[in-house]
Amino acid sequence: MKIFLLSSTLVLQLLVFSICQAETKSAKPNIILVMADDQGWGDTSYNGHPQLKTPHLDEMSKSGLRLNRFYTAHFNCSPTRASIMTGRHPARYGTFSPGAPMRIQEQTFASALQSHGYNTGHFGKWHLNGKNGDKNTREGNGRAILLEDPLSPGKRGFNQWVSADNFFDQDPVLGVNGVPQKFHGDSSDVTMNVALKFIEEHANKNNPFLAVIWFGSPHNPHDALPQDKTLYADLTEPLQNYYGEITAVDRNVGLLRQSLQKWNIYDNTLLWYCSDNGGAQGPLSTGNLRGSKGNLWEGGVRVPGLVNWPARIPTPFSSDVPCSTLDMYPTILAATGIIPEHQIEPLDGMNILPLFDRKMNERKKPIPFYAYKKEHHGHATLNDWPYKLHLNPTGLGKKNDPKTKEPAPQVMLFNIETDPKETTNIADKFPERVTTMKATLETWKLSVHNSLDGKDYPN
Repeated sequence: MKIFLLSSTLVLQLLVFSICQAETKSAKPNIILVMADDQGWGDTSYNGHPQLKTPHLDEMSKSGLRLNRFYTAHFNCSPTRASIMTGRHPARYGTFSPGAPMRIQEQTFASALQSHGYNTGHFGKWHLNGKNGDKNTREGNGRAILLEDPLSPGKRGFNQWVSADNFFDQDPVLGVNGVPQKFHGDSSDVTMNVALKFIEEHANKNNPFLAVIWFGSPHNPHDALPQDKTLYADLTEPLQNYYGEITAVDRNVGLLRQSLQKWNIYDNTLLWYCSDNGGAQGPLSTGNLRGSKGNLWEGGVRVPGLVNWPARIPTPFSSDVPCSTLDMYPTILAATGIIPEHQIEPLDGMNILPLFDRKMNERKKPIPFYAYKKEHHGHATLNDWPYKLHLNPTGLGKKNDPKTKEPAPQVMLFNIETDPKETTNIADKFPERVTTMKATLETWKLSVHNSLDGKDYPN
């Protein structure tokens, strides 16, 4: 009888434990998206930078999924931010350049999560409201988004927001739910501090939360704290300030991860880190890739990409599967199990949860890029791994290729697995592949122009 009672007790305990585990596993995850401003793929020590010190990003890269080929949808900030919010290429709705607004008709993942019970907050740089700084609120390099702004975070799915409409540095003025407020300190510290207040408020409550934390650094002008510059005392003053700003971002990523662990919400929080476009500070910033911020060469669109989510990614690993900011929207919706009521189609990204589960070894859906022009002649590329096709490539000179001194080719093909710096055009060697990829890209561009004409929206 004693053995029976002990066995029954043990079974009951195991059953309760299993139920608790199942509830934990099935609980909707908290979502945190962290993004730096102008941090290139090479601007981390884990990617081999010889001078930068990024210990917290390095640790994050060893603690979950390290995306070695992570791309932004565009080579500038506002378009990339829009791609994250919608899962659609920014040219579809007119977010062509920095400061360009995002159409009000577009569905955002924040509004989808908000309508399904998530507490939502945006903190830091917004830059999706069509403005580049209100002169009346520009104190201490701050750019507060005001309450009456029709394209504020509050109108796009965020319950709480402490936001600027563009980059900001020391002692910023930010819009606290639309009311300008002066803050003191480094911009990255300020941004993380207000975000952590929101996160702590909603930690371990019945409803999960979404926190979008978009730093204003290391965008120029660079103005780092003295304590962050001392790590680079043997370098020039401009480099001390640039690297110091990245150090501040890194420090706050560490503070965030430590806080999530302290509040016992780290395991069931999907934390995703990236930058908004490629490097802007030379070859070390881009990791010696071709191009930089402002163009569609690898250096302009390839950035750091890190995902931590211990409940879903218990064993750390790295992946060379190409992924994009376009993938964040469909992946977040899949992770939360939320289906928007009025989804705008088509989506240009894809759900990469199978990659989190190590069930995705290659990408079936190519990644498109487009520097929009009305005449359909803007620079466009298609990343169909391992090949990357360029149509009407920019940066080759108006008439002649500076390397060959011959007319710049309008079609270029690279194998970016073996030639990541895009040095050898192999279009002539693979004419059939060029024809197929060009047709795919031109068809996609046509759909983009149809979207721009408003054909995706309900009548």
